[in-house]
Amino acid sequence: MTNEAVKEAGISIPGEKTPFKSKDQWKLGTKGKELLRVDSLKMYYPIKGGFLGRTVNHVKAVDDISFTIYEGETVSIVGESGCGKSTTGRAIMRLEEPTAGRVWFEGTDLLKLTKKQMLRKRRELQMIFQDPYASLNPRKTAAQTLEEALKIQQIVPADKRRERAIELLEMVGLAAYQADRFPHEFSGGQRQRIGIARALSVNPKLVICDEAVSALDVSIQAQVLNLLKKLQKELKLTYLFISHDLGVVRHISNRIIVMYLGKIVEIADKASLFNDAQHPYTQALLSAIPSLNPANKKERTILKGDIPSPIDPPGGCRFHTRCPFARDRCKTDTPELRKVKDRSFHLAACHFMEEIEAARSR
Repeated sequence: MTNEAVKEAGISIPGEKTPFKSKDQWKLGTKGKELLRVDSLKMYYPIKGGFLGRTVNHVKAVDDISFTIYEGETVSIVGESGCGKSTTGRAIMRLEEPTAGRVWFEGTDLLKLTKKQMLRKRRELQMIFQDPYASLNPRKTAAQTLEEALKIQQIVPADKRRERAIELLEMVGLAAYQADRFPHEFSGGQRQRIGIARALSVNPKLVICDEAVSALDVSIQAQVLNLLKKLQKELKLTYLFISHDLGVVRHISNRIIVMYLGKIVEIADKASLFNDAQHPYTQALLSAIPSLNPANKKERTILKGDIPSPIDPPGGCRFHTRCPFARDRCKTDTPELRKVKDRSFHLAACHFMEEIEAARSR
C-alpha cells in the first residue's frame, strides 16, 4: 500500500517521525483534525516454560495495527472474541504496556510518558468497561465513586465535589436521591450509567467504550447507546467503541475497523461496510445479522473451523484457514490493507477482493 493511499485513508505511516506536518493534516473528509493515531501497535504476552521459566513463545493478541481517529467521530472496532479489540483499547490507555508501536494523542506520544504524566493525561482519555459491577468499588456509594475521580485529577475543589457528583448523575439519567446508594442497589443499566458518569467526570476528549453495552439487556442497550450519542453531541466527545455486536455498531458508528486474530482486515465508513463489505470475514459477520424483513434476508456464510491460536497464527493471510475463497497465495503472502475501488476511505486486506466482488455481482 503506497504512502499516498495510506494518507487518503486516514491511517498513519509507520516510522514517521512527527505526528503532524501542518495543523490540519490527516483530515478524513470533513470529520476534523486528528485526535488519536495508533502506529504499528503490538501487544504480545510472553509464555513462560522450562525449568528456568524462560519465555518460550508469545500470545500475539495485537499484531502490528495502525489507525487514526478524528475529533467528534465514533470509530468502532469489531470482531470475534479473542481478535484483540479489547486489548487494543487497554494498550492505548496504557492499562497494559504495549510490546511495540506508538500511540499519538494530540501530538503527544503516550508511550513515552512517565506514569505520573500518564495519570494526568488520562483526564483527556477515559474508559467505560464491560462489566458495570466489577468496575465499581462495592464499598463506595455512587457519589463517592465520582468524588474519588474528581479528587485524583484535582479538577474540582473539595467543597464542590459532592455538588459536581450529583450533576454528573443527573446528566446520565440518575436522580440526586440515588447518590448515596451502593452499586448492588442499582440495576445493571444504572451501574453502567455510573460508569459513564465517572468517565465524563474529568471532562475527557476521547472515551474508549470497551463492550460498554454487551452485559445489558437489549432494551437497556438501546437506552445507553442513545445516552452515549446524546452526550457526544452535547459535550463534543470522540468515541472508540469496541464491540462484537454489529447491530450495536451500526447504531453508533461513523467508521468501523474489523479485526481478526490480532490484525485489521477492513476499515470503512458505516455505509460502505454494511452495503458493500469487501473482506470475506466481514461478509461472513454481516451475513449472521438477523433481518425482520424477508426481502432483505441474506444467504448465511458459515465459516469452517475455529479461530486459530494467537500463539501460533497461520502464515500469510490469517483468515485463510477459514476462508471459502482461499488459494495457495493466501497461505504464504500477508495481504496489505489497500483501497477498495474508488473509495478513498475504504480499505481491505484481501489478495482477491476484486475477483470475489466480480463473482458476487454475477
